[in-house]
Amino acid sequence: YTGYTNFGTGAFFAMGAYGSAVLHKLGWVPLPVMILVGGVVSGIVGLGTGYLTLRLRGVFFAIATLAFTIVVQTLIVNWDYVGGSRGIYIIRPAMSPLYGGYIQYLFTLMTILVVISIGIARSIEHSRFGLGLASIRDDELAAEASGVPTLKLKLIATTLSGALMGMAGAPLPYYVTYLDPASSFNL
Repeated sequence: YTGYTNFGTGAFFAMGAYGSAVLHKLGWVPLPVMILVGGVVSGIVGLGTGYLTLRLRGVFFAIATLAFTIVVQTLIVNWDYVGGSRGIYIIRPAMSPLYGGYIQYLFTLMTILVVISIGIARSIEHSRFGLGLASIRDDELAAEASGVPTLKLKLIATTLSGALMGMAGAPLPYYVTYLDPASSFNL
């Protein structure tokens, strides 16, 4: 909504996926909790990334977020706890906690996440926050001169974007059952 191209979405997706892999190795944690943890961790990292990169504009912001993705991928490739470049196997339960097989359970959870994401996007479009983001997209200097808190709005946007991508990535290890850097950064 702000007109900024963010190539860091792959990193946030992977942080959600590897966050759930870490929780899986620590012990049994329900998947909805893993989704929330992935969203919180990715949202916090999104806030930090936004704070560091949002003073950049245009192609410079895009390059900085692409560099962020490469840095996160390098960290995960060298992190032996989650298999590093070899990857990690995740054994998903045979039955879901609610009904049917686990794949149907994953489909239901992802459908709920899609509905939540679309609801968030709709509410942003029709709110003062969305108007502020649209004014940043149209002319950031004019918006700032008009009193729109551009940095604050952009930080909220990067935090929300990171959180939603982290939540989307958290179920990936249970779907593919093998997580490696190539599969999680392949967006």
